Formats: sequence, structure tokens, C-alpha cells
Amino acid sequence: MWDFICLWPFLLLFLISLLLRWDKGGYFVKEGMRLVAWNIWITTCWTLKLPRPVLFNTPGDQESEVKLVCKPTALANYIKQHCHILIHSPVAKWPRTDPHLQILFNLMWPTEEDGGVYFKRDNLLLQDGGIIALDWAVGLKDQKGQAKKDCPPGGRVLGCHTSNPPIIILIPNALGKITQHLLSLCCLALQQGFYPVVFSRRGHGSCPLTTPRYQQFGDPSDLVQAVAYLRNRHPSSVLLAVSEGSGSGLLLSYLGEYGSSSYLVAAACISPVFHGQAWFETPLPWLYNEAVLLYRKLQLSRYATALSSVMDVETILRSRSLQDMERLIFCSARQQDNSEMDTLDQGREQRSRSSMKFDWVGYWDRNEPLRDADEVAVPVLCLCSSDDPLLPPSSTLPISLFRNSPYFFLALTTQGSHCGFMQEKHGGTGSWSHEAVLEYFRAVGDFFKVEERNFVMEGFVGQGAVQSLRQRTCTVLPRKRRAVMFRRERPVFGPQRQLSVHSGLVPFEEEHDTFTWNRSYTR
Repeated sequence: MWDFICLWPFLLLFLISLLLRWDKGGYFVKEGMRLVAWNIWITTCWTLKLPRPVLFNTPGDQESEVKLVCKPTALANYIKQHCHILIHSPVAKWPRTDPHLQILFNLMWPTEEDGGVYFKRDNLLLQDGGIIALDWAVGLKDQKGQAKKDCPPGGRVLGCHTSNPPIIILIPNALGKITQHLLSLCCLALQQGFYPVVFSRRGHGSCPLTTPRYQQFGDPSDLVQAVAYLRNRHPSSVLLAVSEGSGSGLLLSYLGEYGSSSYLVAAACISPVFHGQAWFETPLPWLYNEAVLLYRKLQLSRYATALSSVMDVETILRSRSLQDMERLIFCSARQQDNSEMDTLDQGREQRSRSSMKFDWVGYWDRNEPLRDADEVAVPVLCLCSSDDPLLPPSSTLPISLFRNSPYFFLALTTQGSHCGFMQEKHGGTGSWSHEAVLEYFRAVGDFFKVEERNFVMEGFVGQGAVQSLRQRTCTVLPRKRRAVMFRRERPVFGPQRQLSVHSGLVPFEEEHDTFTWNRSYTR
């Protein structure tokens, strides 16, 4: 009897090995182990006070189609017909679909310094003396850690099929953390012929903080100067933009404030924050709140001495929520004496927006991502998930904006977590959002080229408007021939606007029952 008890573990392992060799037996064993692990994980989430995830046992449990919300336009119909990846939701099983595990792997897990991508950095000196960084992904590294390809920005690089590839500006989250999700997007963009560049704000991403202030949540003044530098450095390349998580506050603010003068052909936001004030005022789950606070405090402590002259660093480091930190940094800074301020402001006609201090409500009046959404003049794709534990429920999404604006497109999935969207495919796993965004950029470029040809053939516009359209929509897809730089004109007002109306060109500002892309080109 004692011998049988001692041999029981070995007999159990032997039976399990036999079951694994049998196809059906192996399936049942794997599913049983999956259910056991699922119950253990549910207990762990309950202990850590995390929202309870939903189990997807089979791909059939998930909706096969993505809920695409947009205004019916020619571009929307073109995207639905040609973006096959975008209209089908990511298919995967647990644990790959678990929202908390995706956040742990893609956002919180420590990554390598470059994640297998070879970067070259350009430090930009801004008008106020601050410094931002542009990290160019110029190649991939092999298994030995050596770059497969090394060439200066603007040249022929790995994965780029033309000497003037379209440039994708990658905007990290508001914390400035370079995540595994962002590095994977860099790799895929390089392989598909795009030229990624990561925008690092002042004091983020090892970028030195040379001025005693950080960039506000929705202040695009630094991004404007970065775009101007890119246009000057690469005048023949098309500019695109992708934001990750809370970094969408910066991208949406830039698109709204500058409208048709943003010099971007298209943009995309992955797990965006639409309502900044509500996002800061809604408490995050305990584990995520502590992790974000720790990361943010480590950033501030690095420049504690320099920042102590303009803000109460000790009080900020003792704060227990993101809302308190944001308010103390931008709304409750130490004020100098009136006499000193008069001396400093003497001879100045106007104070810079970045140096102004507001109360909490006034701060968000100037930093809400969608404050100027009506002025956005480029197509914007927003990828959201219903199981995102870091954002408010999907019921708070601005659905009316997507149904009324011809420039906003919402793709809502049932699972995807926050900047995760993991899916199973041949050869391993990948991110559905990466492939969907790059496919969307190509579809927009193809649509603009088709519209350009139609305008020329049908004779709807004059030669000057055709040339303007060609400059706006030049080569989103890599080509061998050299592209031309596009320029966008600001909307005209007064007598010039009346003249354009009488000449048959209808400005975009006027409301109409139906929308066509012909009118947007007349701005």
C-alpha cells in the first residue's frame, strides 16, 4: 500500500502524458488547466481589488465584427470596403484576452531600452529654451543586439521601400513611458515601409528638463514646433500621427487647435482619453494607481531642486492620486511677489500660455482633448475596447461626435484592454491595433489618390484646386517617384469668402445635409 502511494504521482504524470498525446485528451487537459488557472486568477484580481475580467473560452464567444461608428461618407464606405483587418475584431483565448494581463505585459512590464529597435535621437531646442526629443527608428536589431541597418533620418532604411517614406509621429502616453506596445508598433511600421519617430516631451524619455515646467495635458505648443521641424527636414514625406492612451490628449488638442493647418494627412488614437477632467477625477484601480503615481514621482524627484522654485515638490510627492498631482503641478504653483512679476513682465505684450496658472476648471477649459473637435480637418481613427480597465465605461464615449463629424471614426471592440488588442495568428501573437492602424493609413492614402483622379477626370474643380489636392494627398503609400510637399491654406473669411461662394466653391464651415469630400478641399 505504501509503495502504491509513493508511485501515485508518477502514475498521474504518466496518465497525463498519455492524454496529451491523444488529440481529444490533450484538448480536455488544456481546457481543464485553463479553467483552474482562470479561477486562481479571479481570486487574485479580487484580492488586488481589480475589475473582474470576462472569460472568452472560444473565438466564437466574441463578436466577429467591430462596431464601427462614423458619419456616412465616401471615405467611410471606402474604409469599410478595404480595411478588412479593421472591421474584424481580434480573435484570441484567455489568458491573452485578459485585460489586466495585457496591461501588465504591454504597459507595466519593464522593457529593454530600445526593445530591439535601433533609434537615433534629435534634440530640439524650443523657443522658450526647453528641449524635446525625436527618436528616429532607423532599423531593427538582430539577436546579437547589433543594428541590421544604420542610416541617417530621411534615407533608405530597413523596411522602407522608397527614399521618402511616410513619417509616423508616435506620441507616448502622458507619462512619457515607452511601452512594449509602442516598440512593437515601431517594428511593424518599419517592416511595412513607414518611418516611425517617437515624440518625447520635455522631461520625458530621458529628455533633459531645461525649463522649470512640464508640458500641460493638452498643450500642443511643443508638438507644433516638432511638426515644423519635420516638415523642414523632410519636405517630401507625408506626415501621419499615432497616439497611445493618454497621449491622445496632446494629439487631439493639436488637431483641433490647428485644423487644416496641422500638416497631417491622417491620425489614429489607440485607447484614447476623450474627457481629460473626468479621467483624472475617476479613481483608477488600486494597483494601477500606485504604479502610475510611483512612476510620476520618480520623474519629478529627478528635478526636485530645480522645480522647487515654481511648485511645492514635497507636497506633490506626498499626493495619493493623479488628480492631486496634476492640480498641484499646474494649478497651485508657488506665485512670486507682485513686484517681482511686474518686473519680469515689463515690456511683454502677452504672457505665454504655458506659463499661465489656472484653477482646476479653467485648466481643463484650455486642455480638454475635444475642446476644438469641430475644427479637426483630417481623418482620425479611434480604437477603443469595452473591457478597458483604465478608462471610463464605453457608455461615456462621445458617440454623437463620431456620428456627426466626417473626420472621426470609432472602432469599438469587446476585448482589447488598454493599448493591448492581442490576437492569435499564424506564427504566434500580435497586436490587432497595429495592423489595423497601418491598414487604415494606406486606405486613406489610396482614397485620396482615387478622389484626385476623379476630380481631374470629371472636371469638378480647377487646375489650382487639383494641384492643392495633389499636394495634400501625396504618397501615403511608398512610391519610387519623388513626392511633392503639400501645403494647407487656412479658411478664408470676409470678402474672399463671399467671392469663393459666388464662384461655386462651398466653404466647409457652412452646414449641409450631405457631406462630400469635394467641399473639404476648398478650405
